[in-house]
Amino acid sequence: MKSKILLIIGASLLVMSVLAACAGAGGPVEVGQQGPSGPQGPAGPEGPPGPTGPSGAEYVGSEECQDCHEEIYSVFMKSGHPYKLNKVVDGQPPEYPFSALSTPPEGYTWEDISYVIGGYGWKARFIDLDGYIITGDENATTQYNLYNAQLEMGDNWVGYHAGEENKPYDCGTCHTTGYSSWPEDSHQDDLPGLIGTWTEDGVFCEECHGPGSLHAESPRGISMELDRSSELCGTCHSRGSVEEINASGGFIKHHEQYEELYQSKHLVLECVDCHDPHAGVVQLRKTDQQTTRTTCENCHFMEEKFQAVTDHTKPATDVECIDCHMPRISKNALGNAAVFSGDLRTHVMAIDPYQLGQFSEDGSVAFSQISLDFACKSCHIPETEGALADSVLSDAAVGYHDRP
Repeated sequence: MKSKILLIIGASLLVMSVLAACAGAGGPVEVGQQGPSGPQGPAGPEGPPGPTGPSGAEYVGSEECQDCHEEIYSVFMKSGHPYKLNKVVDGQPPEYPFSALSTPPEGYTWEDISYVIGGYGWKARFIDLDGYIITGDENATTQYNLYNAQLEMGDNWVGYHAGEENKPYDCGTCHTTGYSSWPEDSHQDDLPGLIGTWTEDGVFCEECHGPGSLHAESPRGISMELDRSSELCGTCHSRGSVEEINASGGFIKHHEQYEELYQSKHLVLECVDCHDPHAGVVQLRKTDQQTTRTTCENCHFMEEKFQAVTDHTKPATDVECIDCHMPRISKNALGNAAVFSGDLRTHVMAIDPYQLGQFSEDGSVAFSQISLDFACKSCHIPETEGALADSVLSDAAVGYHDRP
């Protein structure tokens, strides 16, 4: 055993002496200079290509959509959206499905007009060759109101911001397709009065569905945007804060439909539940078709069954739900305050049988419920044979749809 221990110790001493000899006499180890690089080896096999980066879609125009969606396109072209803004070409007035403009404002020819704002359904305004909305002097009449058979009014010229000079057209956000306000000094057609630029005059397919170049290249591979929310419609069918319904001159202002809907229980519905987004109410009415996809009675069948005033259901009167619950409180172009009727139906639908007036004290805001003035007095017109006292109207409206 003792000899084995001595053998191990001796071997250890031998190793230590060898290492000490390699390191020198306890001095530092010096590292030599790096030699030259060797020749580059052959390249390895080429791998598969990586994924391509995202590619932004571009606007292609509604005629591209027509190639595949001809039936929808033909219906849509009879609605009002495409005619929010219309370019005058070769000195000829724009063409509309159900209306016509024979003359521009007094003192102008069609060669003096670059665009027409509207002209479908309600009114038309005109833009000069510098892109400014024509207003004229303080006595000028530069807005044309189309005839309204319901009100027996229209086919006349009225003033629009008379006396205001160089009024820019800054309505492209809601009146055009593919609108852009960048850069800030951009102007459509290089006309100083046209604020921003756009890809199509009027509201066309890609304004709601998004730019369509990728879908056009790969119809089955890339779908178009399909936003059915009321909020999408509300981006244009509103005027400022949705918590308040703006009013002026005894009527709700136009483009307030989403703000009205926001105040009602029908906010739980989407606009497209009642409206076909490709077919406007005007064209359906003009062609004697049902103007909505569903009717009030489809949901409110019990209210339709029980009505306190049976005269309303007689063929001679033929009062419809919307006559009371969607009266014409709004005004786009025309309104007759004496008979409590504008030219647009409201989307505020609940009636307050104890409320007479419709607006705030200063007339700038409409209440969230329909008053008896508009629910009843557009038929029971004051100082006519059909007039009824406010107390009589209120008594009839309280519990109107209660079951006996």
